[in-house]
Order: sequence, then C-alpha cells, then structure tokens
Amino acid sequence: MLQMQDNTEFLSNFTMKTPTFLLTGVPGLESAYAWISIPFCCLYATALSGNSMILFIIVTQQSLHEPMYYFLSMLSATDLGLTVSTMSTTLRILWFRANEINLDWCIVQMFFLHGFTFIESGVLVAMAFDRYIAICNPLRYTTILTNSRIIQMGFLVIIRAIVLIVPLLLLLKPVSFCRVITLSHSYCYHPDVIKLACSDTRANSICGLVDLLLTTGVDTPCIVLSYILIIRSVLTIASSGERYKVFSTCVSHIGAVAILYIPMFSLSLVHRYGQSAPKVVRSMMANVYLILPPVLNPIIYSLKTKQIQKAILSLLLTK
Repeated sequence: MLQMQDNTEFLSNFTMKTPTFLLTGVPGLESAYAWISIPFCCLYATALSGNSMILFIIVTQQSLHEPMYYFLSMLSATDLGLTVSTMSTTLRILWFRANEINLDWCIVQMFFLHGFTFIESGVLVAMAFDRYIAICNPLRYTTILTNSRIIQMGFLVIIRAIVLIVPLLLLLKPVSFCRVITLSHSYCYHPDVIKLACSDTRANSICGLVDLLLTTGVDTPCIVLSYILIIRSVLTIASSGERYKVFSTCVSHIGAVAILYIPMFSLSLVHRYGQSAPKVVRSMMANVYLILPPVLNPIIYSLKTKQIQKAILSLLLTK
C-alpha cells in the first residue's frame, strides 16, 4: 500500500493536468532579443497597416464594391486576425522575456491561430472560384456571385473553421502533460503542444488528421482544379496579348496561395521529419509561416491590382 502511494506521488511529479507551458523565442539568440524585436515590430506594423488600408479602401471606395474585392477584404480581415493572435506572445517574449502561458490561454490562442488559418484557406478557395467564374463564365459573373451568395460563402468558411477547431481543442482539456513542457515556438501550435502529452492522444491525432483532410486536403485540390480549368480556358484565346492580360488577373491570387501553403507544408514536414534540424531554423520557419502571408498579401495586391493602386493614390492625394 505504501509502495503504491509512493508511485502515485512519483508520477504526479512528472505529469500535470493544468500545466504552464514555456514558449520559445529564438533559441541561442536570447542576448539579442532587443535587436531581434526591431524587424519583428516592423513586420507586424507592415501587416497591420497594410491590411487595415486594404480594408479601409474597399469599404470606402464605391468602385471596389465588387465580388473580387469583397473576397480580398475577407483575406485582409483574416490576416489581421492572424497577426494579432501571434503578435502578443512573440513580442512579450522578445521585450520582457515573459514566456509562460497556461493551458487555457494556450487553447484560446490556438483557437484563433488555427481558426484564422482555416478561414484563410477557405477564403483562398472562394477567390479561386471567383477567378474561375470571371474568366471561364464572365457573362454570368454578376448573377452567380451575388452579394447574398458572397455572404453565404463567408459564413460557410467561418462555420467550417469553428466546427473543426472546437472539438480539436476540447480534446486537450483531459490530456495530462509532462513536467518538461517547453514548446518549440513563440506561440501555441497544436502539433507542438500535443507532442508533450504524457497520456493517450490517439483521439487528438485522429481529430487533427480529420481537420487537415477537411481543410488543406479539400482546399488544395479545389484551387488546383480551378486553375486547370482557367488555364484550359485561357489557352483557347487566340491572341497571346489577351491570354497574358486575362491570366495576369490571377497572379496576385497565385502569390497569396503560395505564401500560405508553402510555409505551412514546410513547417508540417519539419515537425514530422525534421527533428534533427537546428532549433533556430524551426523557430524561424514557424514565425515565417504566420508572418509572411499578412505582410506580403497587401503588398502583392497593391502592386498587381491597378484598381487598388488608384484607390491608394487617391487616398494619399486627398490627405
């Protein structure tokens, strides 16, 4: 009886039901956090100001009240949410060395982080559908993509994210975690958190796989199929100049897809197969995965979309 009690006490020293996680900034460069925070602040400021400007321009400019720009405003709103959901913990680590976060706050951060990631993936699918209709069926563009249908698509994307993310995070509550609970990133990332569990996590892994299949596994083929149909339609145009003009309307969207999915797949591969990779490389890849889309999307759309350029110039000249 005494031995059983000793074993219970021994195990309780190594597992916790309500743990406090330790977030990781940039491993090995702790002495340079003050300097490292400068580029991070610049990137966050760029993301916040760029996406806020895109949103403001689309809302205030009547000429931009079209389906393509409604979807772009959804993308900018999602990027703002993605930026805010990670900025607080990253800057707190770099400025104050405050790297502790309890399980409840970790779950809250994962809800917004993964939720906005799922929403962004869904918005990119909607934008691919928009380009497909605009190029392959232009005469029915306004009748297919009505305001009510765009609102329905937006709600569907949000509801899908909530339905998928809530069960995944609720399954974390009964999980026990080991005493050594240092995370690999400056934010809570579900695959990173679940690796530290000491109890059975098969249900978590299955739920995570289902979420992956119902987001990336569905969205990626839909985007690829859209562009296969777009390319086939563009190739039927006789004039090379017209083909270039039509296809150039897709360049911004292709860029947005690339800067979301390439870092996402790279980080997933590192988590699954790259355990021997240096910690600083994994940390930087994790930050690039979440900072890159919000920073680059407004720049890409501002440079490649003439209507956005004109609206920005008009806004600046009236000041």
